[in-house]
Amino acid sequence: MTQAVPIRTAIPDDAGEILRCLAEAFAHHRASYTDGAWIDTVLTPASLRQRFDEMTILVALDEAQRVIGTVAYKLEHAGEAHLRGMAVLPTAHGRGVAQALLDRAEADLRRLGCRRITLDTTQPLQRAIHFYEKNGFRATGEISEFFGMDLFAYSKDLG
Repeated sequence: MTQAVPIRTAIPDDAGEILRCLAEAFAHHRASYTDGAWIDTVLTPASLRQRFDEMTILVALDEAQRVIGTVAYKLEHAGEAHLRGMAVLPTAHGRGVAQALLDRAEADLRRLGCRRITLDTTQPLQRAIHFYEKNGFRATGEISEFFGMDLFAYSKDLG
């Protein structure tokens, strides 16, 4: 049985650890990303501040209260929400961190009246795609341009 992973809403003081988490989580995909897609994925201090202004950011913590995972969500319109920036440190893989983050985001969104969650991902993130599909997300067939890369849309009805 895996230990419960503490999840809390991020605060601006978490910014450095969130940026570190994003960079480390996506590091092995760097060669597959265009420069623009990379910066939009791992963020900068300025773009993270903007995300704090526009979205709710959650963080998963280890025993020492360090950030080991993160995800952001935004309730957009008509009961629909969007997820961004799901990342888990490679050293924390297999410990239920991503599941705990997704479960918390979904619980929060249900409380806010959300009925549908969307997210976008890229082809290099096959592990993430399998995780999302295992959790009920389905490809919508929509593909958009993301700084010179294909961005695949997924959605999940919360019922």
